Amino acid sequence: MVGTMDEARIIEYFKNKSILITGSTGFLGKILVEKILRVQPDVRKIYLPVRAVDAATAKQRMQTEVIGKELFGLLKEQHGKGFQSFIDEKVVPLAADMMHQNLGLEESTLQELAKDLNIIVNGAATTNFYERYDVALDVNVMGVKYLCQLAKKCANLEVFLHVSTAYVCGERSGVVQERALREGETLREGTYLDIETELRLVGEQRQQLEDAGDAKAERKAMKDLGLARARHFGWPNTYVFTKAMGEMMLQEQLVAGAGRRHGIPVVIARPSIITSVHRDPLPGWIEGTRTIDAIIIGYAKQSLSCFLADLDLIMDVVPGDLVVNAMMAAMVAHSRGSSSEMAVYHVTSSMRHPAAYAVLYRTGWRYFLENPRVGKDGVAVRTRPVYFFRTIASFRAFMAVAYALPLQLLRLLSLLCFGLLFARRYADLSRKYSFVMQLVDLYGPFALFKACFDDLNMEKLRLSMATPPSSAAAALFNLDPKNIDWDDYFYRIHIPGVMKYVLNK
Repeated sequence: MVGTMDEARIIEYFKNKSILITGSTGFLGKILVEKILRVQPDVRKIYLPVRAVDAATAKQRMQTEVIGKELFGLLKEQHGKGFQSFIDEKVVPLAADMMHQNLGLEESTLQELAKDLNIIVNGAATTNFYERYDVALDVNVMGVKYLCQLAKKCANLEVFLHVSTAYVCGERSGVVQERALREGETLREGTYLDIETELRLVGEQRQQLEDAGDAKAERKAMKDLGLARARHFGWPNTYVFTKAMGEMMLQEQLVAGAGRRHGIPVVIARPSIITSVHRDPLPGWIEGTRTIDAIIIGYAKQSLSCFLADLDLIMDVVPGDLVVNAMMAAMVAHSRGSSSEMAVYHVTSSMRHPAAYAVLYRTGWRYFLENPRVGKDGVAVRTRPVYFFRTIASFRAFMAVAYALPLQLLRLLSLLCFGLLFARRYADLSRKYSFVMQLVDLYGPFALFKACFDDLNMEKLRLSMATPPSSAAAALFNLDPKNIDWDDYFYRIHIPGVMKYVLNK
């Protein structure tokens, strides 16, 4: 049950707490670690499992890939010369591996965690849409199982929060409800998803491929298998398919059947497309190429002349700091709860404060007109409009005429005439063709996504905040996308952030 909350209650809750956060080297994980350390310096310990061979390597990774990032600049200012000693006291890097039982930790470390932990946040995931099936299962499914096994051993655990994705719903239209996935549930009628069967299948396939001794063929076959299994059950790619299985594993381990007796409150946060930091600690900060950012980068380089998208459809985006605020508020709301049911939160914007793809296009057009890219020759790159196709059929027809046929002709001419001009033109067109087709293959389903996400549970959480929306507290723990002017955010914050932290790094 969500009670009344305010800034003080959220901050106070994390005082003297011991928290384990997986996925801390990722974009969202860093924002969460920084926020907790900044708003509650009296947190007891933050344990950060990172893949490493030993403690020294784990500490080095934590320093370079987490604490050393520009995102922690405000925290460094707060502590001045005492920053490193503060980090050494509060943050504990662990040499671990989510793909191994007990997370690959030594027994003494496991016993310490079992006695000490109050909160577990699982943010570890492989987000590659076409990941190897074996790797995706190991991280997104078995990693959840191993973390749940640790949770069951923790005597003082108050809440377990799992970061999923809103797109576990697959490709659909209408309103997607905030509800837990049922065991074996699929998106294709007449099928049943059994996780153990999938694990056996991938194990058998991998063994056969390893015996053949062709590593390159093995990688491709494992990727193709993941995509084939995902689409067999109705999901568009391996990432969202295995994240759905991860939710089912969480339910099996901590909520359903024997898992119920442990009485651990479980929260699932399902963000949509996570974008750069909106407010604090560093507006515009982002890492990695998010879904819509690939389009921005292609537009910036002027290697994107057309794309598959309906500008009237809603792009469901949420800034990273708002996602972390929701995670922290949900942890507080459900800690020590008596309910054994999972609480699901859609951390989304399509229902509450929708923004169409047209917002991204017009702000991008404005930004690059006023801030043109400079080419290698020192000349400003001219900003050209992008043509958008509303259907896959029309896009494929265009690409066949505009690129595929000319490419074949140029290739033939370069072979027959040995012409350097033809070869260069072929290489340039081939690069653009491959870039656009890769983007469409990866992100096309999201560009044509027609559903919106119900956020009734999130609305209850927002209403539980006793702090007036205009106060400083609301600014520190903003949960409401309505407080964001999307045109201003994309033009002044997000697009400059992508240019600075992604394209020009």
